[in-house]
Parts: sequence; C-alpha cells; structure tokens
Amino acid sequence: MTFRDLHFEDEPLLLPNAWDVGSALAFAAAGFAAVGTTSFGVNASIGRPDAEGGSREATVALLARLHALPVYLSADIEDGYSDDPAAVAALVAGLDVDGVNIEDSAGGRLVDPTFPASKITAIKKTSPEVFVNARVDSFWFHEDDTVDAVVDRAKAYADAGADCIFVPGAADPKTLEQLTASIPLPVNVLVVPGPSLADLKDLGVRRVSTGSLPYRVAIDAAVHVATAVQNGRPMPTATSYAESQQRLLDFAHRAAEER
Repeated sequence: MTFRDLHFEDEPLLLPNAWDVGSALAFAAAGFAAVGTTSFGVNASIGRPDAEGGSREATVALLARLHALPVYLSADIEDGYSDDPAAVAALVAGLDVDGVNIEDSAGGRLVDPTFPASKITAIKKTSPEVFVNARVDSFWFHEDDTVDAVVDRAKAYADAGADCIFVPGAADPKTLEQLTASIPLPVNVLVVPGPSLADLKDLGVRRVSTGSLPYRVAIDAAVHVATAVQNGRPMPTATSYAESQQRLLDFAHRAAEER
C-alpha cells in the first residue's frame, strides 16, 4: 500500500489536516492512514493570516517533527512559496513527505495556469515519487468558476504531471459529477455540510480533506471549556492526560530511534 493507492480504494480517502504535533498524533491514534497539514491552521498557530506565504518555515519545521509518525504525510505548501519552479521543487525534495498540495492562486486571486503547471512539472522531475495534489481555486475565489474553466485548468495540471486535482468550494452534486467525469485524475474536495462520504463516492470523488475545520472546531471547543467552567456548566469529556502524555512519550521514542 502506498499513499497513491489510498486514492483508489473502495471508499474515498478522508484526509484529516493537522496544524501541530498534538493534532497529528491524535489523528494517527484514531487510525487514519494519512495526515495532511493545513496552511490555515499552521498560519494561525503562529499568528499569521492564511494565503500570504508566511507558513513556510513553520510548515517545514512541523513536517520535520512529524516524520516519526507511522502514517503517510501530505504537506500543504500554499503556492510553493516561490515563483521559481526550481526553488519549489527543491523545497519539496527536502520535505521527505509522501504528497504535497499546491494551489493555483496567490494573494486571494487565481494565477495564470502555466505558472503552477511549471511548478508541478519541476516537482515531478525532481521528486517523481511525491504525490502532487494540484488545487484549482476557481470555486474558492469565485473566479472563472465554471465547470469548463475548472476542467481546463485541471487538464493543464494533469498534463504537467499532477496526480490528483483538488477543487475546494465545489459542493453542488451536479457540479461534482461533471468534474469527476471530465477530469482524468482522482478528484479531491473539501468537506462540506450535507453530503456523506458515501454520497461523494457515488459522485466520483476519490479524496475528501477536512482543511482547517478541525483547527476551527478545536478553538471553539477550547473556548467552550473555559466558558463552561466560568458559567458552572458540566465539564466536557476529553482524552485523559495519561493517554495524551503516552502518545507524546511514544512519539518521542520513535523520533529518537530514527535519529
């Protein structure tokens, strides 16, 4: 079994997205075979807005620590943090990950598809084993947000060597059915309220990412704990300190063995 193989199983791959070691450990402990990072969560953890290229150092550092996890790792590298395809390829080669997610927007706007395509080609030339998930941001930013325009971008990235196409913001069943029928690669969507994994499977979706949702829910839960104590409400249940500590001890042991 490889990370690529997970995209061709009977059920769609559900990829949870972590923002720190603790969240990644929790996903691994829950039995997920693969964990991705979330640029929003990583940026938020260092006090930076998302999609401004500020997560590079934090993402690289996080992935270096997560290498000891017994799961496949996929890195959200925004737009590659550079306009130079060679620099993007060098970054990916140094991450030691199973996959990367690279988007075709910068500063909240779509870019010419030839730019991300050239980065994808450079990545695959340098690291052919890395599974490249090419993100098409048309629906996310409501630019060129037609099925035909998205498919054109997806095919350009497929021709460049991408292994999967990520279309965040696509949620309408008819739209998803058209996309999966027209795109010659596995299609990845962002989790949205409503459709179940079974529903998405029937529409042809092969991968579903949680994105920043776990981070945002975790922040809400943390506030809920504090306000529950403040207002005299029952305390919510949680993973015990002992179990959480043991995860960290086991992780530290694996990391030490790999050195």
